[in-house]
Amino acid sequence: MASGDVGIDENAGGAAGCRTSLHSIRGIRQPRTLTGFVNGFDQGTATTNRRAQSNNGCDSAKRVSALTCQRMSNADHKLPDPLLSQDPLDLKRLRYFLALADEMHFGRAADRLGIAQPPLSRQIARLEADVGAQLVDRSRSQIRLTQAGQLLSERMRDLMKRMDELRDEVAKLGSGKAGVLHVAFVGSATHGVLPSLIKQFRTQHPDVDLHLSAMNNAALKQALIHREIDIAIARPSIQDDEIISEMLHQEPLVLALPDGFAGEHKTALSLADMRDETFILYPEYPRPSFADLVLSVCDHAGFQPERPVMVMDYQTAISLVSVGVGVSLVPQSVSSTQKPGVVYRPYDGYNPGTALSFNHRIDNRSPQLWSFVEVARRVARSAKLASKV
Repeated sequence: MASGDVGIDENAGGAAGCRTSLHSIRGIRQPRTLTGFVNGFDQGTATTNRRAQSNNGCDSAKRVSALTCQRMSNADHKLPDPLLSQDPLDLKRLRYFLALADEMHFGRAADRLGIAQPPLSRQIARLEADVGAQLVDRSRSQIRLTQAGQLLSERMRDLMKRMDELRDEVAKLGSGKAGVLHVAFVGSATHGVLPSLIKQFRTQHPDVDLHLSAMNNAALKQALIHREIDIAIARPSIQDDEIISEMLHQEPLVLALPDGFAGEHKTALSLADMRDETFILYPEYPRPSFADLVLSVCDHAGFQPERPVMVMDYQTAISLVSVGVGVSLVPQSVSSTQKPGVVYRPYDGYNPGTALSFNHRIDNRSPQLWSFVEVARRVARSAKLASKV
């Protein structure tokens, strides 16, 4: 310690081992006499005490403020009333109330619900607390509904009916028994197995709304890729990494001939015999298409049609055949619908046949789609068995 400094032990103030110098007490001059030292010590002690009191006052104020905040916070977060629920119109509780409204007796209502009477009484009391109104008048030997109870009973019966209907509708949609399904097909598919497939699906799933449309193969592929349709019935199939294709029906090709021309050829026909005839091909575009299949068949027979007539669809081709413009190769199923002026004949020679397929996106998991796929697979199996008979 430097000369003239006097050490002060502040343990008397409660801080053990804490010493300070009079030079550190602001505003006190170093005394030159013993009297001045004592007076200076008293003054310094008073200053120190005032500071301590000030600090204590701040700490007290902080403690009071914290306590006040805690009380305000507790006031803002009161514990919930055990009689009140988070959902005032709990459906289970409302069903209990409707059972009571039907029976007008707590015991019978409890038996109907399969619960004891005390829990039922508590649930009705909680419902009354939730809605803020007395629903049941218990002041008589036989209970009765109050006006509020009658209103709730009437409105809730209608609501419960609609809820049950909504549940059934959602369940049907989820199981594929209802909903919407978009099916598109090539025009020639309207003969043969497709009508049977549509009829069976509608019989088994009457609540599924089928949206049907006709397209060529190129349009079918684009519609599937862009999710505009769910199912494409194509001839022969749609090739794409995102599309699943399954065989629906395989059938041979037959010749469509003008009736006068057919009368001249009563024996079996060879496709090579048709080399000098005008072939009516379809569709004109896009290519490759069914027209290219017919050209490949003619190539196997040793010729290529010299002046083919290109049309957009098989209906136009058959119409032109009926007026004697030329001949055409068509799927055998087309012959199931007779048109005046046209006869259909099998022919000798290369006949690769033609196939119908049903196609859908690989990521389409809708239950309506898979219901259709199941029916289509059954129809395909039946058609395959029938072709072997």
